Amino acid sequence: MKVTRRAVLGGMAACAVVRPAFAQDEIRFTHAFGETVLKAPAKRVVSLGYTTHDTLLALDVVPVATRYWFGDQPFGVWPWAKSKLGDAQPTLISGEVSMETVASLQPDLIVGIGSGISQAEYSVLSQIAPTLMQAPDQPAYGTPWNELTLTLGRAVGKETLANGLIAETQNTFALSRARHPDWAGKSAVAAYNFAGETGGFTSHDSRGRFLAELGFQPVPQIDQLGKGNFYAALSPEDLSALDADLLVWVSSFNSVPDLVALPMRKILKAHREGREVFAGETIAAALSFGSILSLPFALAELEDGIALALDGDPKTAVPSSVAAGIAP
Repeated sequence: MKVTRRAVLGGMAACAVVRPAFAQDEIRFTHAFGETVLKAPAKRVVSLGYTTHDTLLALDVVPVATRYWFGDQPFGVWPWAKSKLGDAQPTLISGEVSMETVASLQPDLIVGIGSGISQAEYSVLSQIAPTLMQAPDQPAYGTPWNELTLTLGRAVGKETLANGLIAETQNTFALSRARHPDWAGKSAVAAYNFAGETGGFTSHDSRGRFLAELGFQPVPQIDQLGKGNFYAALSPEDLSALDADLLVWVSSFNSVPDLVALPMRKILKAHREGREVFAGETIAAALSFGSILSLPFALAELEDGIALALDGDPKTAVPSSVAAGIAP
């Protein structure tokens, strides 16, 4: 009767009674599959996202498990993050997620952002430990690097560090833009040639966002053809959507013969005028990871080549394109 009496006496008092009380130290996240609550910052983290271990390592949190995506890197950790891993040997989860494996690691947080797990899988995992998914307005793959860093920073109790890392990375890109003010407003596209298919990555993808961070504008046609996806496949008879001021090939050296053999690539002005930059395996992987660790790494490797490609002189050699054998 006590609650009923308060409800009669006043709405505000009633709300105070029926609203659930949140512990002061709880960390709450609303995401695509519901809500996750941490009673304390996480320490034992299973990273199921294909790239989220990068962000955890940047925050000085070594996950007890990482997820294999591609390449032949120990524990799925690429060169830009190896120093953060140190001597640790996390469990590498490959293929479908084994619930038994995850449970055996006794995590206090499972990171499912960028993992592609289903809601049914989430339901099982969340019974093992609090499981964190992408924000409701984000696709399964594609949470921006800064949002991911801040989210995981909160989850592991390192929000101040996360904010500092974000500011540092943003400043790195700002300094690059300041060094190359002529890049602002020029168009750029990150393209791929893989398994007989050629296309471009949209502005919603990490590779497109990397170019935007440098001041470049996306090619509208790529986004239109992508229809909300992270890439747009093109007809081999029409590669005109790739004819931007800057064309960055995000491909491995194994793809070079097919790339060279593309007839319609030869008519692109970007090719004829030497405005192509080639990202080999490691740099292509860094752009694909699109993390707070990999993006500055990619920028350091690509900045000079981009400057040479856009110096206005078609005769200027772009070393990455020459080395790959795709220069005009």
